Amino acid sequence: MATTADFRNGLVLEIDGHLYQMVYFQHVKPGKGGAFVRTKLKNIRTGAVLDRTFTAGERVNDVRLERRAIQFSYADGHFHHFMDQQTFDDIMLTDDVIGPDQLRYLKEGMECEGLVHNDRVILVELPYFVELAVTRTDPGVRGDTATGATKPATLETGATVQVPLFVEEGQVIRVDRREDKYLTRV
Repeated sequence: MATTADFRNGLVLEIDGHLYQMVYFQHVKPGKGGAFVRTKLKNIRTGAVLDRTFTAGERVNDVRLERRAIQFSYADGHFHHFMDQQTFDDIMLTDDVIGPDQLRYLKEGMECEGLVHNDRVILVELPYFVELAVTRTDPGVRGDTATGATKPATLETGATVQVPLFVEEGQVIRVDRREDKYLTRV
């Protein structure tokens, strides 16, 4: 248990069965009445931001989270199987733990980071930059290179990104998965 005196940015709290990370807090002592702490909390699973006010000295449940290196092994239709890099245990996770925006870039053998709470992985974070092979793209038209034009390319995981005209099928490219943006050829 922690009190409002222990608040700091990055602190993880359990509120109504959900985990929230403290993004911002401000201790306020008005001229009249008791002091309070105004906070902004971000839901770890959904990313939704919650504004919450606590009275000074109020007790809250703080939570310790651990980050572990995990490696994606394979998907069997219902579950995605990861291997814990420390214990070599098999971890079975569903799509909602990984997130639909990250599933498009998940590749066998990829090393990820798992957020662990009570010996259970609650969230998977892929690397920001991933290297994937281009499986399908149209050939570039000669003469259009001066305009900085792009074309769609389908990657080996099924994701589609816009790439420059000189990128061809079979090449490996680096992609920023947060912005679905082509960075460079590898």
